[in-house]
Amino acid sequence: MTSITPLSELRDKIDKIDQQILELINQRASCAMEVAKTKIALGEQGTFYRPDRESLVLRRIKDINQGPLPDQTAVRFFRELMSSCLALEKPLDVAYLGPVGTFTQQAVLKHFGNAVKAIPEATINDIFSTVENGGCQFGVVPVENSTEGVISYTLDRFLVSSLKMCGEVEIQVHQNLMGLVDDKTQITEIFSHQQSLAQCRQWLEKNFPHAKLTAVSSNAEAARLASITKNAAAIAGRPAAELYHLNIFEKNIEDEPNNTTRFIIIGKQTSASTGNDKTSLVVSTGNQPGALHRILEPFARFGIGMVHIESRPSRQGLWEYVFFIDIEGHSEDEQVTKALDILKSNVSMLKLLGSYPRAVL
Repeated sequence: MTSITPLSELRDKIDKIDQQILELINQRASCAMEVAKTKIALGEQGTFYRPDRESLVLRRIKDINQGPLPDQTAVRFFRELMSSCLALEKPLDVAYLGPVGTFTQQAVLKHFGNAVKAIPEATINDIFSTVENGGCQFGVVPVENSTEGVISYTLDRFLVSSLKMCGEVEIQVHQNLMGLVDDKTQITEIFSHQQSLAQCRQWLEKNFPHAKLTAVSSNAEAARLASITKNAAAIAGRPAAELYHLNIFEKNIEDEPNNTTRFIIIGKQTSASTGNDKTSLVVSTGNQPGALHRILEPFARFGIGMVHIESRPSRQGLWEYVFFIDIEGHSEDEQVTKALDILKSNVSMLKLLGSYPRAVL
């Protein structure tokens, strides 16, 4: 018969392990503070956050994790630990699309951890301007949704900005119907961001065919309006329901179960190569025959995978377009460098938006 370890003995063992963990965490924090002192002594200015270094650390944690904790839990723990250690060195201010309770805020916390100071901005343009003017070291902007495609305004803003893409984060988006009405049949108006309304189009047509659908600036704003408007509801994430004390009537109402939004970290610094990177660029060829082939050929020649390509009107001439392209690899990688050198001679404009680590899921 297998003997059972007494509960008191197990609890004593846990207490001793907790003490060891706490001591090691504080040792790590002290080491991080020494790193900051060394960087300052060497004349380093600005933020001490390094997206490439953080990505390498988190990927290493996934590689060495033997369980029983799943990789995602281990990564989340170490991300928060690094966030707190970084705050001891030099706190980060990160701008995001507000107000409080949006999916963009969730992206900030997932990527940077809870020790950063998250600054809500009213528009995507405001996020860019705040970072450009030095009000925040970084910003987080939505760039693409797996259901509804690219966020056009974000791409257009990169055309005129000097900021770099220095990271990415992906959030699995779950939409929820929430409000304060006693009965769902009382709902006559539903607020949400236009992207979220689109992501739930089929569900809304089936369940609320006669309700007025009102697009607002964010899902958090939708939740706020639902909290003060008679017979109204909102479509938003769980944090917005908690913030405005709303009841969640229906969970996960998005039409596509794997609905995911990709966010880009913007800032003034560049990221070093990690061996698992993406490079984003924008090119223009003018309205010429074979233009797309001249863009794609250098990448095919050097065996570089293309992750995404999106065309947008250039706004410089009739029927002229620019192409936003994501490729595998870092601009400092040998093969990527060769391909970009050839591409420059094939196009009228090439702007490197940034090379950055792939999102750690």
